[in-house]
Amino acid sequence: MFNKFGVRLGLAAFLFLILAPQLACSEEALSPAAQRGLVFVRIHCAHCHSIMRVGESPLRIAPPFRTLHERYPVENLQESLGEGIVTGHPSMPEFQLDPGEVANVIAYLKSLER
Repeated sequence: MFNKFGVRLGLAAFLFLILAPQLACSEEALSPAAQRGLVFVRIHCAHCHSIMRVGESPLRIAPPFRTLHERYPVENLQESLGEGIVTGHPSMPEFQLDPGEVANVIAYLKSLER
C-alpha cells in the first residue's frame, strides 16, 4: 500500500513517462526559427493536424506533421507554402506564407524528423 508521498511520486513518474516524448520537441529544445514555426502551426494548423511528436490529428484525414517527412522531403513544401497550398478537400484553408514564415514552418517540420 502506498502512502500519500508514494502515490504522488508514482503519479509524477507516470506523467513523466507519458510526456517524455513531447519534451524532446519542447520549445526550449528548438531553434528560434523552429520555435516561430511551432507558434505558426499551433495557431493555423493544430485544429486539424497533430503538430507534435505524439497524438492523433483532430481531423482524421489530416496527416500528423511528424509523418510528413515519410511521404516526401519537407523542403519540397517551400514552394507550396509560399505560393499557397490548395488541396482537394474543402476543410483545408488556403495558406500563403511570406518567405520568413515558410522558413520557420520548414524548420519546425524538420525538427520533427529527429
